[in-house]
Amino acid sequence: MVGNVASDSTTSSLRWRLESDAPDALFPTEALVERHVGTGEYRGLEFYEVAARRVINEVPSASRMPFRYTINAYRGCSHACQYCFARPTHEYLGLNTGEDFDRKIVVKVNAVERVRSEVRSAKWSGDHIAMGTNTDPYQKAEGKYHLTRGIIGALGRAANPFSILTKSTLILRDLDVLTDAAARTSVRANLSIGTLDRDVWRMSEPGTPPPDKRVDASISLARG
Repeated sequence: MVGNVASDSTTSSLRWRLESDAPDALFPTEALVERHVGTGEYRGLEFYEVAARRVINEVPSASRMPFRYTINAYRGCSHACQYCFARPTHEYLGLNTGEDFDRKIVVKVNAVERVRSEVRSAKWSGDHIAMGTNTDPYQKAEGKYHLTRGIIGALGRAANPFSILTKSTLILRDLDVLTDAAARTSVRANLSIGTLDRDVWRMSEPGTPPPDKRVDASISLARG
């Protein structure tokens, strides 16, 4: 699953280390497993693999969001959108909201297995799940880890409704599992295109596919 990476055991800077020492750890449902430094097409990125005890997250009842549950298999985002509202979440890890958010990506490597387990639980009522709410499910890391693809498969087999919001044309890779899921349950896929101006795109969303490629991808999604 983790090709083209060089393993590195340096984890001391991350605040997950509090988890084994304190009852009020920052992320009690995740445990840091390993750090990998990207090479080849992933050069410049670092992947912090974690084991999550829960992946389907409930949105606070006071929220005005039109969904109650989310899945974010990654934290941080290599799309490097300058306006991203999720950047402050990296500060909770002892990382910064700038380059660290763009390049140091947290990967919940057991996300697919956790989703399979959680949707089978007697406590789960099959509510709609939104993906792409706090990080892009099809950012560059997805090309390596295939977590979003696995999650789609798991939700589809469980006939659990879901939606995806992405800026990436990589979603086209998964047309087969999306189509299969859509035959079983409600599936919505949305491709975000903030601008068609290439100069503005390069300044504001430098890690995303070009806007014209996303227009083409949205057409393919509509046809698929």
